[in-house]
Amino acid sequence: MKGKIDLKTAILFVVMLLVLVIPHEWGHMIVAKLCGVRVNEFSVGMGPLLFQRKKGDTMYSVRLLPLGGFCAMEGEEEAVDSPTSYSSKSNLQKIAILLAGVTMNILIAVLVSIMVVAISGFPSNTLESVTPGSPAERAGLMPGDKIVEIDGSAVKDWNDVTSKIDADKDGHALHFVIDREGKTIEADISPEYLEDEQRYVIGIVSKYERDVLRSIPEGIKFSGQLGVAFVQAIVSMFKNGVNPDDLAGPVGLVRAVDQTSAYGLASYLMLLIIVSLNLAFFNLLPIPGLDGGKIFFIILKVISGGRITDDMEYKATIAGIILLITLAVLITFNDVRNIFG
Repeated sequence: MKGKIDLKTAILFVVMLLVLVIPHEWGHMIVAKLCGVRVNEFSVGMGPLLFQRKKGDTMYSVRLLPLGGFCAMEGEEEAVDSPTSYSSKSNLQKIAILLAGVTMNILIAVLVSIMVVAISGFPSNTLESVTPGSPAERAGLMPGDKIVEIDGSAVKDWNDVTSKIDADKDGHALHFVIDREGKTIEADISPEYLEDEQRYVIGIVSKYERDVLRSIPEGIKFSGQLGVAFVQAIVSMFKNGVNPDDLAGPVGLVRAVDQTSAYGLASYLMLLIIVSLNLAFFNLLPIPGLDGGKIFFIILKVISGGRITDDMEYKATIAGIILLITLAVLITFNDVRNIFG
């Protein structure tokens, strides 16, 4: 994409924002109502009002710009003397309401991970292919073979295969038990060390399988692996310094949507998972104006014994919002420079 956005990319971008933001705000609303907080308005979209309908105490709205949404709670921005206001609730209730949005983003990441696994399949302990000249080929392994045991340990899935091979740090021979069309084949295979990948391999490729029920645990496992990798990447980024080119805002996200959607639905959904995890992490940062910032001030007020006042929090929130807007402008400028540069 060089300065041009087609209709497909625009639609996918808007869908991604709605999938990420609406459940986030919905999470706030549901937990707020469970805690007895009055929600004045729940809006899909921002800007000029298109449609609204009141149900109970809440006005449900649809607005012109499909770029997010909001959940307006009574007493959220300033103290209100009412038993149904956010400001009247206990600290634990407030924290639960604030964490509900992040929880929904994590849940979205898990659900979409299950969808990705259902679409793409998951690696099994049955072989799709065997690399020519590899230790596996020399030992007689063939496509279609199912690995059922390695060194006396039962193999249930592909993770069991890779973890057993990876654990072989000395490259000594591993005893494989293979199911080949109902016949049991045994072979001793010595893994070879790949310098460029820094791991031991035997030269086999897993066959991907699709199973709706298996997709659920496999998808949950996959989302957990992505979460761990995401945290490791964040830690590495802070250790090695933040590169401005590694940061992206809405414009950069449009570009990413355009690039990933070209590779199919699974790639687009993978981007959605990563962005959802990013949104959850970002919202937990102790920056005034974010959910994490609000939680941080609740804790500060408890620790300080009331010396941290609402006015101090208000001023810090204004400063935090200015910081976030400034950061957004800088990131957007960097996104535009990368696109047209």
